[in-house]
Amino acid sequence: MTTDVTIERVGVVGAGLMGSGIAEVSARAGMDVVVIEANAEAAEAGRARIEKSLARAANANKLGGLTADEILDRLAFGTDVAELADRQLVVEAIIEDETAKTAIFEAIDKIVVSDDAVLASNTSSIPIMKLAMATRRPENVIGIHFFNPVPVLNLVELVTSLHTSTETAQRAEAYAVGQLGKYAITSKDRAGFIVNALLIPYILSAIRMFESGFASKEDIDQGMVTGCAHPMGPLSLADLIGLDTTMAVADSLYDEFREQLYAPPPLLARMVEAGLLGRKTGRGFYDYTS
Repeated sequence: MTTDVTIERVGVVGAGLMGSGIAEVSARAGMDVVVIEANAEAAEAGRARIEKSLARAANANKLGGLTADEILDRLAFGTDVAELADRQLVVEAIIEDETAKTAIFEAIDKIVVSDDAVLASNTSSIPIMKLAMATRRPENVIGIHFFNPVPVLNLVELVTSLHTSTETAQRAEAYAVGQLGKYAITSKDRAGFIVNALLIPYILSAIRMFESGFASKEDIDQGMVTGCAHPMGPLSLADLIGLDTTMAVADSLYDEFREQLYAPPPLLARMVEAGLLGRKTGRGFYDYTS
């Protein structure tokens, strides 16, 4: 595998909040991007999400002299993974579900032609080895974990498994840092990696505090904003992340370590079952419909 080849052709599987953000920043950096979704409606929703984001960036003069249309011309949307055959890098960015992600890696492994192609996951918590072993080339598989909103937050976690080759890690870093201009930190392959292994217990602790009636949600959040200079409180942050994603990461951490601090509180489970997932559904710990 060579390490001096610039990534020019990127594939993104999933056009939700994370996938659309990854596709957008890749296109803004000059890459040709193919975005694959489960159906035409979801693909169109992803395109609309990117158009809205680019419009905001254009209004703030943050497109680096390009127009939104020029960037959109670098993006193609489809529903067939076969369209990823010529990609040099494919980033999986679907729901935080191990079975679903494994199926995607099995599919793209069969489709992507180049032996040098990097197969990456944006998973928040699932060990990369589990995904890598679904392919015939685990040395090409790596975690490239972006943070929401992708066009705004500068951090990327690069997660290497026991099989990830040095060349794959170097190409992933060159893409994230050299081409996208992100700041990369490197994590060993364990559930939650660095950020979520620290962040999720903090959020779960806040949920338990609220659930027990110890303090109001407003006071919990304001305490961390005003007292610790956090940009937002833990319950507001859970709403931003999505309570389903928060629970999925907690489940992954608990499955791996069996430590009580990672166990999802009953209130979180009930809210997910009720479809109260935070900002994306209009209601979580707070109401966003008004």
